Amino acid sequence: MRVAVVTGANRGLGAEWTHQLLEEGWRVYAGYRSEPGRLTSLANENLTTHILDVQSNDSVQLFAENAPPKIDLLVNNAGVADGRWRNLLEIDDKWALEVIDINALGPVRVIKSLYTKMSHDSLTKIAMISSLMASIDDCHMGRSYAYRASKTALNMFTVSMKKEAIEDNISFVILHPGWVKTDMGGDRAPVEIPESVAGMRNVLASRTLENTGEFVQFDGEKLPW
Repeated sequence: MRVAVVTGANRGLGAEWTHQLLEEGWRVYAGYRSEPGRLTSLANENLTTHILDVQSNDSVQLFAENAPPKIDLLVNNAGVADGRWRNLLEIDDKWALEVIDINALGPVRVIKSLYTKMSHDSLTKIAMISSLMASIDDCHMGRSYAYRASKTALNMFTVSMKKEAIEDNISFVILHPGWVKTDMGGDRAPVEIPESVAGMRNVLASRTLENTGEFVQFDGEKLPW
């Protein structure tokens, strides 16, 4: 049975990733920071849940120790918003560092802790949930300083990691889920959560070692850096 790890799995995109993977017959190891949320309703013999605070090395290590011994897919979804439309004079430097720690360094901590379980003979795929707001070329509106910077940093971490991980049969994809009707995206967003996740899974299906590290929208469109 194929094994997936999903972080930030208690709501929104993470919960839907968990749901769709379970429906496809995957075994899922799902991490959540404090409350299990939707994971309670997804209870399944193939679902294992565990608390995961991506800011805490101890929490990440404990999460990894309890993970299955062989992992085929990691969905690095855990993240936080930043009060995105604040202007320059409203930047809170301490909170900005928190956002960067969660969104950029958090996924790296998870990958480091699970790396030996993802490095094996068959291809392992890692989905990094990023955002079009990470794009320097596409930064037309500005603002959302910490969130943009955190996702741009995540993209650079990923492009750097792929160069080492390719030797261990690991392929990355950086995914923009679209403007989705989540707590972060709001009710005006045009993309429903199931549509976004189904699209990202389609993109993931085409990942190989040859196209590792690409920045792709949920509908398959390649995005500018």
